[in-house]
Amino acid sequence: MRELWADLADLVLPADCAGCRARHQRMRQGVCPACVTALDALRPRAARPTPAPPGLPRCVALGPYAGPLREALLAYKEHGRHGLARPLGALLAEVVAVAVGEVRPVALVPVPDTAAAARARYGDHLDRLARHCATRLSRSGWPVRVHRPLRALPRPDSVTLDSAGRAAAAEAAFRPRSGASGGPGHSGGGPVVVLLDDIVTTGVTLAAAARVLTATGWRPNVAAVLAATEKRHHL
Repeated sequence: MRELWADLADLVLPADCAGCRARHQRMRQGVCPACVTALDALRPRAARPTPAPPGLPRCVALGPYAGPLREALLAYKEHGRHGLARPLGALLAEVVAVAVGEVRPVALVPVPDTAAAARARYGDHLDRLARHCATRLSRSGWPVRVHRPLRALPRPDSVTLDSAGRAAAAEAAFRPRSGASGGPGHSGGGPVVVLLDDIVTTGVTLAAAARVLTATGWRPNVAAVLAATEKRHHL
């Protein structure tokens, strides 16, 4: 499924590389060749915070929240580079494929933005990624649909909170949408429910979303994310 160069070549973006923020003369892609090589070398792997919060499903990440992947995510989320949704969505599709394994029906459930965040970003950033992810999977023969059984409640910016504050905010962050009950449930014949997010740090957001989904019959089988933060050990 790797067609990253083709995706990036289709974008009309500034001359600053989204992966390293360096300016490149006559650069026609949104990401410079060196950063594309670095992104293309990433392979999905299991990612689990330590300690893991209760209710956190098995999680698979494309790579660590560092280098070109971190910069591309920041450019997409915080700096309005919405054209990066397509290649980032394609990378997220690879994570889903590895997380699920064999080709089978998949229900993608993106973690929703709050209304305030969606306004600031001119749309729900993860919803865009989920749609591009679904398109890439569908083109590769996967039966896939995007579902939105969750709504996000207003909450403080996690940057201003410590770990305890983040956990408390996440616990009250989500509610099921009206009519969301009665999802795929636990039937072996139903689709694999994949919870999507861009970054996993402590895992409290994914765990909180998973608990609400489980209560409404949408129990996630696995979570797929683009990046996982890694703990720094100080000597």
